[in-house]
Amino acid sequence: MLREKFPEFCSSPSPPIEVKIEEPVPMEMENHLEKDDGCYDNAEAAFSDDEEELSSKGKKREFRFHPIKESIVEEPVDITPFLEQLDESLKDKVLQLQKGSDTEAQCEVMQEIVDQVLEEDFDSEQLSVLASCLQELFKAHFRGEVLPEEITEESLEESVGKPLYLIFRNLCQMQEDNSGFSLLLDLLSELYQKQPKIGYHLLYYLRASKAALGRMGLYESFAQATQLGELHTCLMMDMKACQEDDVRLLCFLTPSIYTEFPDETLRSGELLNMIVAVIDSFQLQELVCHVMMGNLVMFRKDSVLNILIQSLDWETFEQYCTWQLFLAHNIPLETIIPILQHLKYKEHPEALSCLLLQLRREKPSEEMVKMVLSRPCHPEDQFTTSILRHWGLRHDDLLGEHIKALLIKNNSLPRKRQ
Repeated sequence: MLREKFPEFCSSPSPPIEVKIEEPVPMEMENHLEKDDGCYDNAEAAFSDDEEELSSKGKKREFRFHPIKESIVEEPVDITPFLEQLDESLKDKVLQLQKGSDTEAQCEVMQEIVDQVLEEDFDSEQLSVLASCLQELFKAHFRGEVLPEEITEESLEESVGKPLYLIFRNLCQMQEDNSGFSLLLDLLSELYQKQPKIGYHLLYYLRASKAALGRMGLYESFAQATQLGELHTCLMMDMKACQEDDVRLLCFLTPSIYTEFPDETLRSGELLNMIVAVIDSFQLQELVCHVMMGNLVMFRKDSVLNILIQSLDWETFEQYCTWQLFLAHNIPLETIIPILQHLKYKEHPEALSCLLLQLRREKPSEEMVKMVLSRPCHPEDQFTTSILRHWGLRHDDLLGEHIKALLIKNNSLPRKRQ
């Protein structure tokens, strides 16, 4: 009866419907091909070698992103407007320079141009036009890295064999009282207005070329001949341009710049910040080695405190670099201990940690103890208690004497009436 009344409930159960769940297909770089891509023949594409390689090594090959370098297309240089303003003989030489593709041939022509500039009857008013031509023709000189990948005497000498550097070489071979010396400086000054990179290229030549040995002071004459007319400003601008273009070159120039121009560099927090803002840990280590070998001095007693105070506003890594370079010098810590007056525990942790680690190596002097005890008290600032505890464990008698002396001096001072 039940079957007759309710047939739908008594019928045999229908088989379950199988739901197919598609597994997500991982996008493998090596196995992913577009079907519509006609560049690949799917019939010939075989990945068995790759699979064997993966299974044998047990790991997948890593694909790293390599940026595609954009090739610089050299556009034909049009110097026609400038050529029309040159003398015929000079115009012919500039045209030879433009047509020449061989560096050696260009150097020969460039020397002829320099010789013509040095002639007595040369019209100095053409220097500006000539500078415009040279700047256009040698744009490639100012692109890319200047410093060779591997630094050797041979590679350095080869790197300064550019046609434009012949102006530098001729300057190095001349005496400063020579009439032609000022003419070539004027030519460089005109070039500098049109291409400011010429400044650090001159610094590089004076550092790298054997022909310029002992002539680094020539840069000062160049700086005075420019519109800036002043060594410090010119040097800072050129080092800044170098920093933006080539950090390796900046590090290469640093020892000679600090050695040859101490009055302009050793008091300059600006220059130091340029350096520590872009170097990496390897370059920092190289500079520290230069300092310890005596090839580089970046601080001196009369200015180091002021520079360290300036560095308190710099980025963390920049500050650590600065302190590492300072500690490489043999400057007594007492010279910079007054910096404690400027250090706040929340704002200057970099300087405080470096100073704390250095103080623990020192025997406490009365001045050190005075500066440490003069710090404002704050429950979270453990600098004072840390160093006093360390000194108390290592130099308890000496620390006690200094504290006693400071208390006696403090009590002997006349007090103001309230």
